[in-house]
Amino acid sequence: MKEGRRLKSLDPFTTIVPYIMVERSDSQNTINESFDVSGAEALIRRLRQDGYDSIGILHIIIAAYVRTISQRPAVNRFIRGQKIYARNNIVINMAVKKKMSLEGQETTIKLVFEPSDTLYDVYDKVNAALKEVYEGGDEGGVDAAARIIGYIPGLVKKWAIWFLKTLDYFGFLPSFLTALSPFHGSLFITSMASLNIPPIKHHLYNFGNVPLFLAFGAKRPELLLDIDGNVKKRRVVDFVFNLDERICDGYYFASALKIFKKNLVFPDTLLEAPETIVEDVR
Repeated sequence: MKEGRRLKSLDPFTTIVPYIMVERSDSQNTINESFDVSGAEALIRRLRQDGYDSIGILHIIIAAYVRTISQRPAVNRFIRGQKIYARNNIVINMAVKKKMSLEGQETTIKLVFEPSDTLYDVYDKVNAALKEVYEGGDEGGVDAAARIIGYIPGLVKKWAIWFLKTLDYFGFLPSFLTALSPFHGSLFITSMASLNIPPIKHHLYNFGNVPLFLAFGAKRPELLLDIDGNVKKRRVVDFVFNLDERICDGYYFASALKIFKKNLVFPDTLLEAPETIVEDVR
């Protein structure tokens, strides 16, 4: 298996579940959450003074998720052929609009990370990918592959997609296609912040193997009561996780979510590599 290794020590019930819930559309769970951005905003101001001019919430969210996988690797699993696999690396897909207009073309970038990556590493990798899109456009990648498929006549195209899905089911899809495909990876992330709207609940794709979709919205004010009953105002960012429940149980994902939120609220921890990296079971 090119993208990962099959897990053979899972409990019997876990291995049966993918045969009961065959498609990702059968097994989607959604959770809505938010986090206080005061720590993130303070770090962003500090890093911009240090020369990281374009750093923003997106970089911190991606870095927090990479850090989460380093401690809870089961959220980086995927299903293929009703079997559960541990992914070999961290692949985050993101839709990018080349121009913020109604006519602006949209493409997808794939970002590959290591569990040891820091916020600085995330900043460099994200910005390099965005620069390539804005300056040249990914014409040899996702867009080019989609354009080739688009030239195929309708009935033949339907058969071609079926054939690709069959290859993917058995793990025979060529690696150059999975390297381009926005449907293969650890996470698909989308930002509603640039549109100034709340995050959406985005479905998972049955094709491919992306087990989680993360959408986050624009910053908004929130009023809350402190322990003394006083009303206080803070700024938060809402986000929605849509996940394939077959990759891990609810208790495990809840613990991963706590790690994710902790790194969002206290993002200074992302400036250093994690002290330890946890490996998934065999």
